[in-house]
Amino acid sequence: MKTDESMKLDSQLCFPLYAASRKIVNLYTPVLKPLGITYTQYIMFLVLWEKDGITVGDLCRRLKLDTGTVTPMLKNTEKQGLIKRTRSEEDERVVVISLTEEGKALYKKVRKVPEQIGTCVKLSKDEAITLYKILYKLIEE
Repeated sequence: MKTDESMKLDSQLCFPLYAASRKIVNLYTPVLKPLGITYTQYIMFLVLWEKDGITVGDLCRRLKLDTGTVTPMLKNTEKQGLIKRTRSEEDERVVVISLTEEGKALYKKVRKVPEQIGTCVKLSKDEAITLYKILYKLIEE
């Protein structure tokens, strides 16, 4: 079958973005698994370590994920004793996520993760900065 150039896999911007994303996330797995957390939990903790006590809605916006993805992760993380979910006193429909002492202590265990992963990515510092800027431009709302 003759395919238009625009319909070839190598012509799709989405494919290298998807493949690169999977590759990067897979680099985190052997580093995070011994700590008992997934990549999605890791990025959630990055948000919570910046600002503890945020709403589920704010977390979803920050991670660019929907509540259907975030809610099961929050339930599992709460079962692990790393976070707690409470209803807002101002509006009981709003759920606030807070770190437990164990969740706060996890910070010390993962502080070297960015450095460990950075050594696995074969980009110069300038290339990494350029890629970072381009990717954030793509995900801006």
